[in-house]
Amino acid sequence: MKRINIFENGIYMVFEITDEQEIKLLHFAPAPLVEDDLEPFCKEKGFALFDRTRSFRPVEINISGLDRPLERHGNKYIITAPGYRMKFKDFTDTANQNGRLIEVTTYDEPTGIEAVSHYQFYNDISVVRSWTTVKNTGDKPRTLEYVSSFNLNGIEKEGLLPQDKKLKIHVIHNSWQREMCHRTYTLPEIGLSQTQPSEFQHSSKVFALNNVGNWSTKEYIPMGAVENTETGSILFFQIEHNGSWHWEISDQEGHLYLQLSGPTEIESHFSKVLKPQEEFESVTCAAGVAQADDMPAFDNAMAQLTRYRRLIRRRNKDNERLAVIFNDYMNCLWGDPTEEKEYPLIDAAAKAGCEYFCIDAGWYADGAWWDEVGEWEVSKKRFPNGLRPVTDYIRSKGMIPGVWLEIEVMGINCPLLKDRCDDSWFFTRHGERVYDRMRYQLDYRNKAVRDFADSVIDRLVDEYGIGYIKMDYNIEPGIGTERDADSFGDGLLGHERAYIDWLKGVFKRHPSLIIENCSSGGMRIDYRMLSEYSIQSTSDQDDYKRYCTIAANSPAALCPEQSAIWSYPKTDGDREEVVFNMVNALLLRIHQSGHLAYINEESGALVSEAIKLYREIRRDIKTAVPFWSLGMSRFDDDYVSLGLRCENESAYIALWRREGSEDTVTLPIGFLKGRNAKAECIYPSFSENRFSFNKQSGTLSVEMKDCFTARLFRIKPEE
Repeated sequence: MKRINIFENGIYMVFEITDEQEIKLLHFAPAPLVEDDLEPFCKEKGFALFDRTRSFRPVEINISGLDRPLERHGNKYIITAPGYRMKFKDFTDTANQNGRLIEVTTYDEPTGIEAVSHYQFYNDISVVRSWTTVKNTGDKPRTLEYVSSFNLNGIEKEGLLPQDKKLKIHVIHNSWQREMCHRTYTLPEIGLSQTQPSEFQHSSKVFALNNVGNWSTKEYIPMGAVENTETGSILFFQIEHNGSWHWEISDQEGHLYLQLSGPTEIESHFSKVLKPQEEFESVTCAAGVAQADDMPAFDNAMAQLTRYRRLIRRRNKDNERLAVIFNDYMNCLWGDPTEEKEYPLIDAAAKAGCEYFCIDAGWYADGAWWDEVGEWEVSKKRFPNGLRPVTDYIRSKGMIPGVWLEIEVMGINCPLLKDRCDDSWFFTRHGERVYDRMRYQLDYRNKAVRDFADSVIDRLVDEYGIGYIKMDYNIEPGIGTERDADSFGDGLLGHERAYIDWLKGVFKRHPSLIIENCSSGGMRIDYRMLSEYSIQSTSDQDDYKRYCTIAANSPAALCPEQSAIWSYPKTDGDREEVVFNMVNALLLRIHQSGHLAYINEESGALVSEAIKLYREIRRDIKTAVPFWSLGMSRFDDDYVSLGLRCENESAYIALWRREGSEDTVTLPIGFLKGRNAKAECIYPSFSENRFSFNKQSGTLSVEMKDCFTARLFRIKPEE
């Protein structure tokens, strides 16, 4: 037996190579391995002696036609075949520009299946990017049904308390207009109570979250965390894929395991035939660890994840500048733009300090929005002089013009269908084109589709001077396509990867172009998309009182500087309504809207004041990490808070009061405990709220006498 101990960036990782040439991942945690935690052997009531770490494999792989050798109840992706019997072949440890790369190679001689488990460390961040490459080195085709991108068993082992009493599972539910719903669960609450002696527990229950289809976050954000409240440690993770994905927690021989993957056969109709010498690369994911210190473990985990996300995304000027965008849709034109309506809005947006002006849905439509879309030509009814006079006027006001686009679909009555497009352009299942909400799903594996999409982007940029595109996507094409694919899921995965490749080409041709990722609001908030897009629509929520929860929780799912938050003051609203709207966006990315040309003078001044302040503090936002003094928000919370911890240890705190009877709230800021610091309310300027920073407790107390009010504070250490 041989042990390989790794300590890198706060992560303790232990591999074991047995005398039988099996390799196991024994440990992945923020503290060293305690040997007694493994409980390696047991013998009770006549059971044979066995190694309880025998399922601690670094990768699980399922190939068609093989029997699983050991008992594992239900549809769990554990004890897979040949995953369970894979033998150790090689271990490499190298340095690269990101940090340290560990690669573990295993193989199965009867099938010729070889796998490489990749673990990329990043300098000074407690996060590993993980993925798996599977190759068929045999002499006959093999069908891949499942491969894990990250597999860790024994996630419960640290500490003395029973797992039911010490573990919490963090999940972020997601839904249209109800994005970012964070919840925590105990093991009994998710049906994984320990009911047998720990040595033999392997139930049929799986706590699994997954997505099936092209809206990657229509039910959940592809991330989560397992927190050990006894040890104050947390294991956190995300799956970086823009389609079908799966993660699960369950038990095997008394241990709890976590597995992360892309598409699967059972859930998402995925399988892939590997011919001899062919290989398949899984989707990437990230896993990291953190510890509670002067901040809660969850907050520290999200800080690490934020830093990691900044490293893996495309380098771009937008995430450095954090430009202020005006969009004419939300609580404004509602997709009914005309040349006449745009000019007063352009004037008002420029006066308020906006830097981009986006003409949203409808600019292309003489009649219906949806069933004729696909040509992306300017409507002569709405813009009788064409779009160029409007975009030129936007530029004359010191702003960059933008438009709405839905480039992945084509309406079922689009004129292009008659003479340009055949079935190869679209998803098909059972011999029929796949469509939803009066639009066909384009297949980006087809070069003709990509060439057409390129021509649309190039025309908008070259002819109209477009510098911003709101790239929307409002259908769900389901499990995939049968055309040129081994399975529906295989076709979907191929399309999604082709779309990303196409998007990379767009940014290569137009490096200054900003493209916003939007899918009916926040239906694709994943870091395969967000590693390319610089900004993300978070919601179509049109009630500012509810939006504060989405805004406050959003930095758990994406970087603050990528999180676009609508602010849409009403024409009949009072000044506190305007302030509440603006505070929603001030620590993230401002997506300004509302009828700014028709709000009263005081309201307009408050919008301008907020945008001016934002342009001063955004240099801090792009490097700050989030924290939640009141915990992650629920839609029924009376008080909501979001903090940003800056590199110089100063902090910004947004605070919202919805309802409730308490006029005063206390906000813990652990990293400022015991330090001299000065607190100030930096928005709005008329605020007369009482507030006080307490050095001994490291807390900010704020009096908020009125319901549905919001304030933005800054706290600076004075040492």
